[in-house]
Amino acid sequence: MKQSQRNYKRVVIKIGSSLFFSSGINLDTKVLQGICEQALQLNKDGLEVVIVSSGAIAFGMHLLGFEKRPKNLSFLQSTSAVGQNELMNTYRKFFKDEIHNAQILLTWDDFNDRKRYLNAKNTILTLLKLGCVPIINENDTVSIDEIKFGDNDRLSALVASLISADLLLILSDVDGLLDENKKVIRRVDEITPQIEGLACPTKRATSVGGMITKIEAAKMALYSGLSCVIANGRKKDIILSVLNEPGEAGTLFVPKKGVSSRHQWIAFGAKPKGSIIVDDGARQALINKKSLLSVGISGCEGNFESGDIVSLKDSLGHEFARGKAGFSSKETDKIKGKHFDKEIIHCDNIVIKLL
Repeated sequence: MKQSQRNYKRVVIKIGSSLFFSSGINLDTKVLQGICEQALQLNKDGLEVVIVSSGAIAFGMHLLGFEKRPKNLSFLQSTSAVGQNELMNTYRKFFKDEIHNAQILLTWDDFNDRKRYLNAKNTILTLLKLGCVPIINENDTVSIDEIKFGDNDRLSALVASLISADLLLILSDVDGLLDENKKVIRRVDEITPQIEGLACPTKRATSVGGMITKIEAAKMALYSGLSCVIANGRKKDIILSVLNEPGEAGTLFVPKKGVSSRHQWIAFGAKPKGSIIVDDGARQALINKKSLLSVGISGCEGNFESGDIVSLKDSLGHEFARGKAGFSSKETDKIKGKHFDKEIIHCDNIVIKLL
């Protein structure tokens, strides 16, 4: 192993559904086999590897003979249930009993609740200490939101942030982020509106998401202080190539200083239960790391309780921050615009969004 590989101690690899099929719903697991062989090599070399794997619904579509992704919820959940078993059997076959792999199915509730969030973290870290390779997927069989949003890119970034990985590697069937001339952009130091404008959604029947969700995942990784690479999983030894020369294979997104684990959870791990709209003065005060006072609140949206994560919006309805509410929506609505001797949200519980 080259020295540059040793700079990474813990790697999260996201595997997209497109890598399981040659065309349409024609099953082809040769690419997955190559990825597993590389993951085994990394494990033998002392790196901790976590895999976030799509493919349950795609496998289910193949087994059930569906040419299109089901739109009916119960059919979609059932397709995932059939496919998830086959997906894990395939991983076990390719790992050849040389290493234990563990299945972990997560839903948004596992991130929304702080205790469950930390529980998931401890389970994954313990599996890594035991030398296992955790294989994580969304629990599509029970989670409506997972199926509604439908991609594992965001989940992979949440997992990478959760366990403080050194690198998030998103593998798909594209070489990376392409510029206007269809050439791969090798390095991105900042995700600007221009960079976002280069993304486009997927058209594959077995997949959802596309480059748009990969850019969103890269944003989350950078916010957490993690490097992120988007690369083509069909290229031979792509994982080893990325770890040896991260700026030469795929597109490397370079992180800046990340925030604390707790602030990462506030920013991304929990879904906001509601919104608090503030005036321009309060918005500027929050950006300057001040606490939220009732006098600067214009209104509330949704129903939330004290301790829930809420979205903080400006007068135009644009989210610019998130925070942990100190009062319920009913209590906040009663004191909005008035002088109150307590902070509605303390500055330590507010995260200015970088998305």
